Amino acid sequence: MELGLATFADLAGGISPEQRMRDLLEEAQLADQLGLDVFAIGEHHRPDYLISAPAVALAAIAARTERTRLSSAVTVLSSEDPVRVFQQFAELDLISGGRAEIMAGRGSFIESFPLFGYDLDDYDELFAEKLELLLALRDGERVTWSGRHRAPLHDAGVWPRPLQQPLPVWVAVGGTPQSVVRAGALGLPLTLAIIGGQPERFAPLAELYREAATAAGHAQRPPLAINTHAFLADTAAAADSAFAAPYLAMMNRIGRERGWPPSGRAEYEALRSPRGALAVGDPEQVAEKLLFEHELFGHDRYLAQMSVGAVRHADVMRSIELFGTRVAPLVREEVARRRPAALAQG
Repeated sequence: MELGLATFADLAGGISPEQRMRDLLEEAQLADQLGLDVFAIGEHHRPDYLISAPAVALAAIAARTERTRLSSAVTVLSSEDPVRVFQQFAELDLISGGRAEIMAGRGSFIESFPLFGYDLDDYDELFAEKLELLLALRDGERVTWSGRHRAPLHDAGVWPRPLQQPLPVWVAVGGTPQSVVRAGALGLPLTLAIIGGQPERFAPLAELYREAATAAGHAQRPPLAINTHAFLADTAAAADSAFAAPYLAMMNRIGRERGWPPSGRAEYEALRSPRGALAVGDPEQVAEKLLFEHELFGHDRYLAQMSVGAVRHADVMRSIELFGTRVAPLVREEVARRRPAALAQG
């Protein structure tokens, strides 16, 4: 199983954008040095998050790293031009020596729609149409295509071409069954974002995804990833001390915008319990949580989102270090041990 990091590069706590960018590059470099498989950056168009152009930041990371795969998490494809997305990530792929990935999603916020002149009433149709075009661009350097929300292309050439053939395109969803079925029918890798409740409630979505892929005639099971909030320290108490307050402040800030009830320490403790969505604690506790989730999903990739809200950069770096040096070896060894039995069961 691949293990990696995802971040929205929060600007909470009064940190300057310049300093947050330096911190982001340090996080990515450490992940690469520790042998983590993936580093992914989200796209937002808000004052509380740093990155509005993931490919730019990922290109800077590519020049400072050697092996870690570099992904958006997500590219808000509904409000992007697929031609520019493909060109940007093709260039990132060339800079990184074939390590680029696009993780396409509809986005968890809506600011990009009015910013780029799109109607929220077209939310799902925009994503489906633009994903179709992105895949056509990936599959051939000359494209003829037409849709409702973008000017048509007639035998249009799109360059440069990436080093990877094909350039990996993942679909990220937060729990919408229709999106899961679409990804499975297209045979595209899927990332499930699990940000609350119990992971078990997402297990039917994983099965639905695989059933859709089989029904569409895809012989090989497409890869599945899950993404959760996670944080490590040398002890569980130290992890809670560094992470709980910034995490709750971030969730309540977003919750006020969306009409969610406020969360406090009781809700936090439920989420970090053995069956909750948070992977927070000492290395052994986090490894146990990741292995529990692997029993549920049998997934191929796990992304930990650690730099949440106003968590101190030094604490995030220690969390990444423990994830790479203590958790990753335990999880990889146990998943490899389980694999022959899983294959034998079909």
